[in-house]
Amino acid sequence: MTRAGKRGAEAGPSDPAYDRLVRRLRILEDKEALRTLLVRGWRALDRKDWQTWSDCWAEDAVLEFGPWGETRGKEAVRAKVEEAEAPYPGMQHHILNMQFEVEEDRASGIGYMWFVALTASSTAATSGTASAPGTASAPGTASTSGPAAATYSMGGAYAWDFRRGPRGWLLVRQQLDVRWTGGEDSLRSFEPEILLPAGDPSGQAPPHVREHRS
Repeated sequence: MTRAGKRGAEAGPSDPAYDRLVRRLRILEDKEALRTLLVRGWRALDRKDWQTWSDCWAEDAVLEFGPWGETRGKEAVRAKVEEAEAPYPGMQHHILNMQFEVEEDRASGIGYMWFVALTASSTAATSGTASAPGTASAPGTASTSGPAAATYSMGGAYAWDFRRGPRGWLLVRQQLDVRWTGGEDSLRSFEPEILLPAGDPSGQAPPHVREHRS
């Protein structure tokens, strides 16, 4: 077999059905790559691995999130999210019902967000001998029972735009529309302005929240 013939055999039959199958497989691979990109990035947020999360974004990325408005540029997006999320003792970012549309080197997607964060760690007495849960403490001993860990949660809808480049797929734009919240965001990083107490007498809200209110 000639080299040209060998290359043709490796490429597969040249017919419309085969070409359609190849395109479908490529789209499926692209959709899986997009899903993997988001899961890797958002799991990194749980670990506060800001670099891995930032690597999922294009240099000209845009983040749109209600309380913060619009943030432009990869480094600005990283700084905004790191400032907001770093103080939380623990977080879980869930991305649900993801759906993607791929067109050559561009793609779009939608999904749901479910975010849960600890706003304060549970505390327990540190002196004396701890008693078992549900039992009374003897005189001179301390109980392990203390305030339960406070949590804040929110949910909403994502919309994404992606672009394929030399490094593979990257996020170009993310829009997040918050639909509901649960608990109190005592760190005041995420709650929409309409859900926050009027004014900020404590002065403890992060700078981006104070700026948004002014």
